[in-house]
Amino acid sequence: MTIHKTTAVRIPVGGVLLNADLAIPAGAEAIIAFAHGSGSGRHSTRNRHVAETLNGYGFATLLADLLTEEEETIDLRTQHLRFDIPMLADRLVDIAAWLQSEFQTKHLRIGWFGASTGAGAALIAAARRPENIIAVVSRGGRPDLAGDYLSEVIAPVLLIVGENDPQVLNLNKHALAQLNAPSKLEIVPNATHLFEEPGTLEAVALLAAEWFQVHLK
Repeated sequence: MTIHKTTAVRIPVGGVLLNADLAIPAGAEAIIAFAHGSGSGRHSTRNRHVAETLNGYGFATLLADLLTEEEETIDLRTQHLRFDIPMLADRLVDIAAWLQSEFQTKHLRIGWFGASTGAGAALIAAARRPENIIAVVSRGGRPDLAGDYLSEVIAPVLLIVGENDPQVLNLNKHALAQLNAPSKLEIVPNATHLFEEPGTLEAVALLAAEWFQVHLK
């Protein structure tokens, strides 16, 4: 696999700066921004695996921490910030605005890849700022946390859930029924919530790459 140079950047959101890793393959037409789940960040091995696959398909990627280091320290004790979906959605909206203003990314269309609770925040951000958004992919996500915003999303949405993750699967089926955008539910055989079983995360990455490819066109 080709190794793509990753650049460390800092993104201003709501009065703080978030650390992020930006990778832009030559000829990229779109960038996939990751919305991490509760207690996760830009060093997530699962999201990095998916990002590397997307880079291989020619997509730029942005893996940003959604909390500052100070906030993460507080959240380790309280665990309340990671579940503050409106605040996380505000930060994703600011991240999209940053991508659309920076010289190296402003020509790129944006896709969201959300995991766990981050998927709910990504769907809210897609509904609130639909311009230039090509698609949203949720991995083991909680799209139900987007609430009334679900029906306002116009970007195509792919929901990926493990076969052996029954509670989240039911939540995704319910959310799918509320989406008015072109949407699909993919169930990965033998996978549990974290897609730790052999081959399951690779399946997620390929499904995501194909969804973004189709909707980029």
